[in-house]
Amino acid sequence: MVCCFEDLRCKEIINIKTGCKIGYPDDIEFESCTAKVIKLIVYGRSRFFGLFGREDDIIIPWCDIEIIGEDTILVACDLALRGKKLGFVKNFIK
Repeated sequence: MVCCFEDLRCKEIINIKTGCKIGYPDDIEFESCTAKVIKLIVYGRSRFFGLFGREDDIIIPWCDIEIIGEDTILVACDLALRGKKLGFVKNFIK
């Protein structure tokens, strides 16, 4: 399956380990020498309409992506153990 970044931006990322919705990809990181995609980046949610900045960005390594489907991207990563301060993941685990 060949898809462009615009197609990826419309797909919702779901963590299959926790069942949580992570969001939509905002950016990608790729290696310029080999043109391989290394990471998907989901920008952190804004705090109080953006006046207090944003939460940390969520970085998903390409190796953690299980399936890219028609509407969703399924990933198998434990974001809470990667040092991310995600309220919805932290509350889900407690």
